[in-house]
Amino acid sequence: MRITVIGDEHIPTTGGAVLASNHISYLDFIFCGLSARPSKRLVRFMAKQQIFSHGIGGPLMRGMHHIPVDRESGNASYQAAVSALSSGEIVGVFPEATISTSFTVKQIKSGAVRMASAAAVPLIPMAVWGTQRLWTKGRRRELTKRHVPIMIVVGEPLTTSADDDPADVTRRLRVEMQRLLDEAQRNYPEAPNEDDTWWQPAHLGGTAPAPIDLATD
Repeated sequence: MRITVIGDEHIPTTGGAVLASNHISYLDFIFCGLSARPSKRLVRFMAKQQIFSHGIGGPLMRGMHHIPVDRESGNASYQAAVSALSSGEIVGVFPEATISTSFTVKQIKSGAVRMASAAAVPLIPMAVWGTQRLWTKGRRRELTKRHVPIMIVVGEPLTTSADDDPADVTRRLRVEMQRLLDEAQRNYPEAPNEDDTWWQPAHLGGTAPAPIDLATD
């Protein structure tokens, strides 16, 4: 892959932090985690419980100490994440909860904001672009494709406190995530050819579904 990371200086070299990224590919956690490598940090991502039950993916996810999310008992996952943050670890979150097939930032959940506030750690927005070309929802895997550009853009930390309204901070987070995604798309070094426009969002002339049609994507 031709990987470009912008803004990695915003990842703290010590202490806890929440990384909040957009979600366009099944492989996003791998590339988002690379943003912390210049700071010599590892990221523990929150991921669906089903992945941990997979015969191949499960042992890998457990070995990397990622955090399973059981949607029927989400409080346990939340508490595990807050404990990790309070212990000085970096936790990665995809606030959209599912892959956005429109390749724009969907409405996001407030969990990332609430965790950062509870643990009193920075909330760091970020965006990834290009990973959808390798493996995304509704498309076959292209894991052997070579030299695909991947853009990873990390923004300045958002500060949160117990006095902040989580809904207000969540709105700020979504705006910043979309701004970073716009930057990644604007600086991306390749454009799709006329037979390959599926990976470009509709507002940039691509054939990805428009967000208005994706209330439940």
